[in-house]
Amino acid sequence: MDAPPYPHAPQHPSPDPAPYQPAPAPPYPNPTPHAAQYPNPQAAPPPAPTPAQHPHPTQAPQYPAPASAPQAPQHPNATAQAPPYPQHPNPTEYPNPTPQAPQYPTSAQQAPQYPAPAQQAPQYPAPTPQAPQYPTPVPQAAPSPAPHSPQHPHHIDTDHHGRVHISGQQRHTDATAFGNLLLYLPNFLCSLFVVGLVSAFFGSLGIVVVLAWLASGALMFHRPTERALARHLLRLRYPTPQERAKLEPVWREVTSRAGIDGHTYELWIEDSDSLNAVAAAGHIVGVTRFALHQLPNGELAAVMAHELGHHVGGHAWSSLLGYWYALPGRFAWQLVRVVTAFMFQLSRVFSCFGVVFFCLVVGGITLASLSTLYGLPLLFLGLPYALAAVGRRAELRADQHAAALGFAPMLAAVLEKMHQAEQYEQQQAAMIAAAAGNSPATETPASRLLASHPDYHTRLHHLQPYLQPAR
Repeated sequence: MDAPPYPHAPQHPSPDPAPYQPAPAPPYPNPTPHAAQYPNPQAAPPPAPTPAQHPHPTQAPQYPAPASAPQAPQHPNATAQAPPYPQHPNPTEYPNPTPQAPQYPTSAQQAPQYPAPAQQAPQYPAPTPQAPQYPTPVPQAAPSPAPHSPQHPHHIDTDHHGRVHISGQQRHTDATAFGNLLLYLPNFLCSLFVVGLVSAFFGSLGIVVVLAWLASGALMFHRPTERALARHLLRLRYPTPQERAKLEPVWREVTSRAGIDGHTYELWIEDSDSLNAVAAAGHIVGVTRFALHQLPNGELAAVMAHELGHHVGGHAWSSLLGYWYALPGRFAWQLVRVVTAFMFQLSRVFSCFGVVFFCLVVGGITLASLSTLYGLPLLFLGLPYALAAVGRRAELRADQHAAALGFAPMLAAVLEKMHQAEQYEQQQAAMIAAAAGNSPATETPASRLLASHPDYHTRLHHLQPYLQPAR
């Protein structure tokens, strides 16, 4: 059987051909890639070609064929042996590429190297176990009801339409109001002396000036005068229709419990963001805008009942009357201080001798006044402390009046809010002083004695008999 023709084998017409000029060697497969594709570590490397086998150095080297492969045919006209051409290796001698698959792990084999999400779940806790670490919004979203909500613990029912008026409880003067009038007596006498000196300039009409000043105290109970004082001195205003709709039911409840005619008094509003109220003259009850809009109606009723206690006990009118009759004496005292300070500055111009002369003159006048008036001017040094003590007693009496009407828990809550607001203001003042490099202001014993209101703990202590449950 004839050998198959090879594409690059040369054709020679005679037995003695010309020198063999082979065509360019066909591209043979690179053994290196084949070695990577068909690994056979046991096979030896092919021998290097000899000149006898390859007469021309440029001829491609021979590649040994496998043992089982047939020998390449020799060209009949060639003197030299034709270079054997490698054939495809025997599949039985080289491993099949399929068994090499385990050398390259598939995704199924790599899956255990990367844990599935089900295996990682224990490493990352689910949101459900973390829920106890973070409080749910339900406990945080359960604050106390709104101030004007009927569910608020200090909300009271103001649908009481009855009118209870007890004539014996309308107005009286208790021991606190009487003591207040007595303490203002030195100021009244000083003012009378000043008015008498001024009336001397009017000659025969001087007595009329003194009598007119004495009768002026009745203006404190005159309704138009009270309104003028409330508007210009206390900075109060009339409530709007919406504010009046909130105030009047609460005021009606307070006055009905106290047996007081509520129409005797007038309700006013102070444009302030602080928790406060005021009882002025003889018929004015004022509350701040904050107290009206931010307090439950029960706590607002406690505040108004406290101010009503000042009116019923006579604290409001006695304090205002004493302040009014002390104004001439206060004015004269301020004038003396200004003149004395001016004279002292003038005496410094004449060196130290002028200062000594001024001190001797002022000292002599003071000593003569004390000896002539039997030491009565010394009372003015202790009057501020005595008046402050009486004022604190009046506040406790007003608290007891509100607690006796059934507003003790509401009043205690109001006192707590006022105490917290006072502490916050003190902290802010301390921070401002620290930022400015100054030491914070501390309360001195003298300032505590001059305070017009008792401290929070004292007021709460006097409310304890009304806060304890009935046995």
